[in-house]
Amino acid sequence: MTRELTQYQILRELEPVAEENLNRHLSMAKDWHPHDYVPWDQGRNFASMGGEDWDPSQSTLSEVAKVSMITNLLTEDNLPSYHREIAENFSQDGAWGTWVGRWTAEENRHGIVMRDYLVVTRGVDPVALEQARMIHMTGGAQSPDEWGGFLDNVAYVTFQELATRVSHRNTGRVCDDPIADRMLQRIAADENLHMIFYRTLCGAGLDLVPDQAIDAITRVLTGFVMPGSGMPNFRRNGALMAKHGIYDLRQHMDEVVAPVLKNWNVFERNDFGPAGEQARETLAAYMEKLGKDVVKFEEQRDRLLAREAARGVLQTA
Repeated sequence: MTRELTQYQILRELEPVAEENLNRHLSMAKDWHPHDYVPWDQGRNFASMGGEDWDPSQSTLSEVAKVSMITNLLTEDNLPSYHREIAENFSQDGAWGTWVGRWTAEENRHGIVMRDYLVVTRGVDPVALEQARMIHMTGGAQSPDEWGGFLDNVAYVTFQELATRVSHRNTGRVCDDPIADRMLQRIAADENLHMIFYRTLCGAGLDLVPDQAIDAITRVLTGFVMPGSGMPNFRRNGALMAKHGIYDLRQHMDEVVAPVLKNWNVFERNDFGPAGEQARETLAAYMEKLGKDVVKFEEQRDRLLAREAARGVLQTA
């Protein structure tokens, strides 16, 4: 018979796992400095030209690269909200508190280096970027009311960190700039280590309280939204990123959701009670529907890209 524990009991039982994986993370994490990834000479060149207004001709980034960089940066900018959610649901004592502080400090570097890069290279309009930051951070981010605490939050950040890694990695590839690519690969490597910590803790939660954990995982996945969902133009920008392979439904299923569920052995384990089995059945139905949605999305995207390519050929003829 499966047992049910309170939030406090779960955190207390899992603290040795948190401490072990905190030490593992500290042994693997690479210290790096944002200023080493920014082409400061370009900033001096722009300053020598005189004038303070930004002109689109100054940017070497494609529209897809601009949208992806802005979306990724604004996502990182909401770190104060994420820190609050993690601190409230993980505890600020012992290994938990040390992890929350370390994770926050590492994540803060991502926003610093991306903003410095975009401002120095004149990659995007800095005034519009600041206006969007103000709007997004003022709105903040918060867990849905129906989430139940640690298990929901640790499940969400497991998938979210991996999704962010994919988005950063693919954004680097479309920037057509080796400096930007190197910077974003560095950020993606951080996100992967963060994901491993959260994935391990959520997996330990599955072993400790299988029914409660699978219920949380199912709730998170069936209602999953990316953390930047409240930012200006998120739907339009997200659609553009999906169309060009920065982060799309196929990647969400094949590179994020399915590998994590496999790591947790979700569909093979036999330690669920009736409530856990019901949640797993709901999750299985979701995965089946997600597979069908992926096919529909790819068919629609292929038709759209084909039409755009045909219009381009006609315009150049």
